[in-house]
Amino acid sequence: MAHNVIAEAKRCLNCKKPLCRPGCPVNTPIPQMISLFLAGDIKEAGRIVFENNPLSVICSIVCNHGNQCQGHCVRGIKGEPVEISTIENFVSSYYLDNLELEKAPPNGIKVAVVGAGPAGITISLKMAQLGYDVTVFESKPHIGGVLRYGIPEFRLPKSIVDKYEKLMRKLGIKLKFNITIGKAISVEELFRDGFKAISIGTGVSWPVTLNIKGETLGHVHYGVHYLANPEVYELGDSVIVIGAGNVAMDVARTALRRGVSDVKVVVRSDRYTASEEEKEYAEIEGAQFIFNKAPVEITDEGVIFADTKCDENHKVIYTSDKPELMKADSVMICVSQRPSNLILTQTKGLEVNERGLAKINPDDGSTAREGIFASGDVVRGAKTVVEAVETSKRVAKAMDEYLKSLPKE
Repeated sequence: MAHNVIAEAKRCLNCKKPLCRPGCPVNTPIPQMISLFLAGDIKEAGRIVFENNPLSVICSIVCNHGNQCQGHCVRGIKGEPVEISTIENFVSSYYLDNLELEKAPPNGIKVAVVGAGPAGITISLKMAQLGYDVTVFESKPHIGGVLRYGIPEFRLPKSIVDKYEKLMRKLGIKLKFNITIGKAISVEELFRDGFKAISIGTGVSWPVTLNIKGETLGHVHYGVHYLANPEVYELGDSVIVIGAGNVAMDVARTALRRGVSDVKVVVRSDRYTASEEEKEYAEIEGAQFIFNKAPVEITDEGVIFADTKCDENHKVIYTSDKPELMKADSVMICVSQRPSNLILTQTKGLEVNERGLAKINPDDGSTAREGIFASGDVVRGAKTVVEAVETSKRVAKAMDEYLKSLPKE
């Protein structure tokens, strides 16, 4: 492993105008990381990457590197790109295991972070390092959000997420689990108890429904729920997965690994939206892909689909009026996710758009209510981990500036 990482690092051309860095949504300092690594200063290489992206070790595993850093590598024009993800994972893993974070002196100012997914982890770490008294409110029994409850173990080991929980505690961050803001506790009560700023990063953990007949039947499930706790499901021998994104791929692969022998991924249009790599993994592991089928109704025997046709932009322009039944023991719906927006709808002064996402100032993440900020998927919809980090870094900076502008008590 180590030899392969070094060999890959030596393939880097150290371009004067590296395309890999702007290809990364969070602008990871890739050339500097590789140069420091090859010079034997792995600690400094890890430091600059972690400072830029606290979730670098996770992003090195789950990012769609072919569309981002590696997809922009100059070596990839005529051959194989440098495996930047492999180098970043090695450097970031080493750094996280030997991490000693510096922290500014406590300033006594309380900050609430609602949601402990990628956005919440990023903001809480940044604010704690700046000396703020940070409390994280999480509806689940552990941190991670989609990292723990939406990405299978075989893609992202939970032990890595556990390291972040320990790091947060080490920084003095208080973690309150099994509590939903907007239910038992309101935003008003947080302000009452002395929190001067609140960050909302509750993600998009609620499934989007198909709104067709049969969706409430007992053998019909939603992918985001299944991935959170697959061991409690009895799916039978055959499963139809409706959807074309990475969640659909994760559901298909998880079902196959848990003993389902026949998994069909059925797509309404003529293409998939998941990454090429994830689609290939699902196919290699046994998933069958069927395109141009629109679900019309779900029955006890399976799903009734109608044939579709698409234009050159992959938009469905025709749906057959002669639907047919595709049999299956269970059905998994994985078409999209919507925000866990209870806090948004229950809090005065906050606004949501037509998709139920938080309305913010895109420059700093501030909402219409003073002192409340939002970032991550609850703002942008289901995006990538690295995109949540990018927006959350800007929000943490804006929160710090806002808090420093308040009159001293």
